[in-house]
Amino acid sequence: MPSPSAPRCEGKTKVRKFPLVVHVEPQQMVLLNKSCRYCETCDLIIAKQSELEGLLMASLEQANPELIGNEYLVVGVLERKDWRAGHEGKVTAREIIDRLLVFAEVLDFEVEPGGWYLPEDQRQ
Repeated sequence: MPSPSAPRCEGKTKVRKFPLVVHVEPQQMVLLNKSCRYCETCDLIIAKQSELEGLLMASLEQANPELIGNEYLVVGVLERKDWRAGHEGKVTAREIIDRLLVFAEVLDFEVEPGGWYLPEDQRQ
């Protein structure tokens, strides 16, 4: 099965694990180690919202269940050693923020399922 293509360059993507840093309102930081699609050409990390929210919910259920359903934003990634130290509680939130590699931009892509559609001018 061919790998899906990147939405920007149409190049092939690979699956890689990324230590994601997620900001959950109000002022909660969650570290997730998530498999995502990655395009080396675009330097673009692609995460499915449904998968991300499932991991986020599982993480919050244990520590902060009252935050489930709150607004969130994936702000960047950490080096693996920094993620591990943060996950084990060996570094402070301030240190994690200082080591955070912030995304240049966050994009939201909508997937249109394949199939036949009426032309735009005939849709209601």
